[in-house]
Amino acid sequence: MDHPSESTRVGEARGASPPAFHIMAKPTGAACNLDCAYCFYRKKAALYPGSSFRMSEEVQESYLRQTLEAHQIPQVTIAWQGGEPTLMGLDFFRRAVALQAQYRRPGMVLENTLQTNGLLLDEEWGEFLHAQRFLIGLSLDGPREMHDAYRRDHRGNGTFDRVVRAARLLQQHGVEFNVLATIHAANADRPLDFYRFFRDELQAQYLQFIPIVERSPDPARGSVTEQSVRPEQYGRFLIGVFDEWVRRDVGSMFVQFFDGVLASYVRGHSTLCVLQPTCGLGMALEHNGDLYSCDHFVDPQHLLGNLLETPLTDLVGSEQQRTFGRAKSDKLPRHCRECEFLFTCHGECPKNRLLSTPEGEPGLNYLCAGLKAFFRHTARPMRLMAELLARGQDADGVTPLLAAEEEKVMVDGGRAGRNALCPCGSGRKFKRCHGAGTPRAGR
Repeated sequence: MDHPSESTRVGEARGASPPAFHIMAKPTGAACNLDCAYCFYRKKAALYPGSSFRMSEEVQESYLRQTLEAHQIPQVTIAWQGGEPTLMGLDFFRRAVALQAQYRRPGMVLENTLQTNGLLLDEEWGEFLHAQRFLIGLSLDGPREMHDAYRRDHRGNGTFDRVVRAARLLQQHGVEFNVLATIHAANADRPLDFYRFFRDELQAQYLQFIPIVERSPDPARGSVTEQSVRPEQYGRFLIGVFDEWVRRDVGSMFVQFFDGVLASYVRGHSTLCVLQPTCGLGMALEHNGDLYSCDHFVDPQHLLGNLLETPLTDLVGSEQQRTFGRAKSDKLPRHCRECEFLFTCHGECPKNRLLSTPEGEPGLNYLCAGLKAFFRHTARPMRLMAELLARGQDADGVTPLLAAEEEKVMVDGGRAGRNALCPCGSGRKFKRCHGAGTPRAGR
């Protein structure tokens, strides 16, 4: 469900459309059957006053035809997003599959992805999604109290039971799905409850995290809304989930952010859009055919044009879009360029660059403190997994390696005393690091 890798970034396409790109097609625009408190996309409805927010057959066919014609590689992903795309009804997607069969070239492998809140899924949907091998992204923010805190319908009712029902339906029909969970003020302080719910109760194997960082219109609240996750809070959340995952679930649970960071250690660049050095290959297509630079930049300034008026290849390969893609790196402050974790972070998503650096330079990511804490905490296990993979071994070999290391640290730390520096190399005292929680002598 992610954007293409750095190897096909817009910056490599000089004056021409890149060989591959990713478009989030929004057939219903901002229309949705939920009223999530943190949703940034509802406001985009103001761009199209009086619209029915339904993609026409003309736009649908033009989008699919031009996308398949433009790709110079055999693997193509067609991503349906929202708003809530299932509001279009099944016939829209049946027609989409038929059009793909009509315009695909010999040898071309297509994958449809559909991001949904799950409320409208039923048996007929389950049969269709299974038959057409759709990959589903299901929006669910954790156990009931975490999910229902912000994800409510237009009547103010919680939606947890209905989303879990959708998950069970997908499982019963053998439909592959990822859970897309937003990380916010109501779930970030309970990483283990959050993670274990998905692993043990929902039995979902693929997790994607999206930190909620939304600008506040009220200056009195600071730079972000009250639903937004705090930087240090986000770091603690990631560390809490990672420590559980790396000690027991590597190879059986797949967390997109962890895989994206690990790729930086293995390949030298991440597979995850927000961690790549440049942007520009993750565009958003509105219901009327308007193409925008990015899902997070749907505004008049970042409107590239309309695919009914200008060929998609011209829009994707335009100088405007290449400039947008390069700006992520070009506008990175010196504080970030000199950071030891630049290779895996690259300033994260530009839409989160709300702060100034300690030197006063604008462009520091709001999540920097939390991300840096996570990168520092996970550097050792990430390197171990990268070394295992480089030797042709599985990454889950990191679990016994870490267990053996920690046992040795506990023994050595106990010998040195609780006030000595922890043998793990953290720089903290043993009693405040690996020795935290161990009983004192005589107790």
